[in-house]
Amino acid sequence: MTIEDLQNICYQLPGVTQSIKLEVHLCFDVGGKTFLFTHPDAVPPSASFKVPAEQFEEIAAREGLEPQPYVARYKWVLARDISKLTKKDWEHYIKQSYRIIAATLPLKVRKGLGE
Repeated sequence: MTIEDLQNICYQLPGVTQSIKLEVHLCFDVGGKTFLFTHPDAVPPSASFKVPAEQFEEIAAREGLEPQPYVARYKWVLARDISKLTKKDWEHYIKQSYRIIAATLPLKVRKGLGE
């Protein structure tokens, strides 16, 4: 998997935009809120995503994943090497993170996304 592969998955979702945050992170947002942080210049490239609170411990313990430093308390998980996960895994985690973040948006914004 590459950053471009993750980007393609993200752009299949409604209302997705991208931005640069903290000068080095390519982020994917919905309604102005980030659901996927990537670090394309890291070697290897890494990415972080939000998971359901009740699944955080299980997902963060998977091989290739770990709690995201500084924001693990908000249930964010880090993949230090994006190539360690399959396309199917990435599709699942990206869509799940998108849904979690989109659910926090105001109703008017969610309706604009087709929800």
